[in-house]
Amino acid sequence: MAAASSGSPRWEFDLIVIGSGIAGISAAISAAEAGLSVAIISKEASVFEANTWYAQGGIVGESDDDSPELLEADIYHAGAEINNREAVRLLVQEGPPLVSAFLAEKIGVPFSRTGTGEIDLTREAAHSVRRIYHVTDRTGQAIQTALVDYLKGVKSIRVFEDHTAVDLITNAHHSRDSQELYRPTRVLGAYILDGRRAAVSAFLAPAVILSTGGVGNLFLHTSNPAGATGDGIAMARRAGAEVINAEYVQFHPTVFYHRDVKRFLITESLRGEGARLMNRRGEYFMKKYNPKELDLAPRDEVSRAVYREMEEEDSDFVYLDARGIKNLALDERFPGIFEQCKAAGIDIRSEPIPVIPAAHFFCGGIKVDLNGMSSLPGLYAVGEAACTGVHGANRLASISLLEGLYWGVRAGGDAARRAQKLPRSLLDSIPDWIEPTAVEEFDPVLVNQDFRTIQSTMWNYAGIIRSRSRLLRAQADLNYLSHRIEQFYKGARLTRRIVELRDGVLTASIIVDAALANPASRGCHYIE
Repeated sequence: MAAASSGSPRWEFDLIVIGSGIAGISAAISAAEAGLSVAIISKEASVFEANTWYAQGGIVGESDDDSPELLEADIYHAGAEINNREAVRLLVQEGPPLVSAFLAEKIGVPFSRTGTGEIDLTREAAHSVRRIYHVTDRTGQAIQTALVDYLKGVKSIRVFEDHTAVDLITNAHHSRDSQELYRPTRVLGAYILDGRRAAVSAFLAPAVILSTGGVGNLFLHTSNPAGATGDGIAMARRAGAEVINAEYVQFHPTVFYHRDVKRFLITESLRGEGARLMNRRGEYFMKKYNPKELDLAPRDEVSRAVYREMEEEDSDFVYLDARGIKNLALDERFPGIFEQCKAAGIDIRSEPIPVIPAAHFFCGGIKVDLNGMSSLPGLYAVGEAACTGVHGANRLASISLLEGLYWGVRAGGDAARRAQKLPRSLLDSIPDWIEPTAVEEFDPVLVNQDFRTIQSTMWNYAGIIRSRSRLLRAQADLNYLSHRIEQFYKGARLTRRIVELRDGVLTASIIVDAALANPASRGCHYIE
């Protein structure tokens, strides 16, 4: 790794990983331990702050009652049978053993155990058997903590916190050598904004892995952290990579609702243990919508059921009732949810929990092959930013962490196998970031209002239940907003928020365009 000594530093690595969740860190560890120098770019102030941190329920692991064939069938059922069969077969065969070998043994994640010392398995919606490893209801926190602790011991990885990726660097678009325009386009790194210095630097490498997470914060209600603004999707599209299945945005049926309390996820494991959805009239309503699977129906069905009950009652929420769970102590099995609800004045042992559906997981993303390589040479994508096709039209619960782990390790290994040094002449032909000559200062009121407009547009017109007329309105509104934001961006002094706004409006448009192009209701893309 190297950096210039004067001016804005230019960094050189063998691999750049943008994002610091389970997929990104697993990729970085895999590549570094194979001999590469690796940079991890996190736009957050702390590398701990990633989508993985907020995962409650768990990760699919090994179970004596399970088989690859049974897991495969459950994934297809949830994904409306349009899953990538090659990718699913790889995951069900090789993924669960990796949870034991990599997370439990190598990284040291302290999964919850029974009194006899066995892994305590739980179940979530659309799973046939108990096969989910968890750490009470703080699985993501435990995984992220263990990964970051392990990361500290890998000397060839450097972490850059409070650094926001602005754009990917390609030879055809950025090189000052005119001949590069006629050569195959490939990724050479990324321009990165250092939030502490308010300056943009070139980070150069033969390979970049995008592990930037999802798109949840483009919607008014979400279970995702604030940083889930679709950055990787937008950067990949601008660079020329394919994005597929973008219409499939999964909404989680149960996110805590309170006017004065920040939204937080209520894990599906609570329903797996016996909690039931109830409307304001006290009726358990899932029997109307899926009399066979009831509250453990696939997420898209449950989210639509909750949405329709809210419409019927003209209500802002429904209830999740855990009072009937008598076989375990809720404060011990779900300590995080118990404490958060208690802080809001609700004792889940004796009171139902107010919940709403919210944007949760992006089933589409950057199209990748079985090694995580995109359609653009030098660019990989893993985790929620990628579309391996595993999820099809709707994600099976607790598969996302497994997919992120598996393809993170796989992509990091592939990057190491393909490792090559870029010609010095090519690297030297990439210019430093050029600031606009007349800089427009950041006005947080205008930027925040534009972001709220995106969120409201997506929630109202491209949300849980869609129609062609709503999507056309969303498309028109986003097109107008996109033009205005792009003009502002070209003359602005960059901040993280401005970068997110530019990325957000493009990714929102990609989602809406894909939804309009697909008239068939399937999975979490539902057209009335």
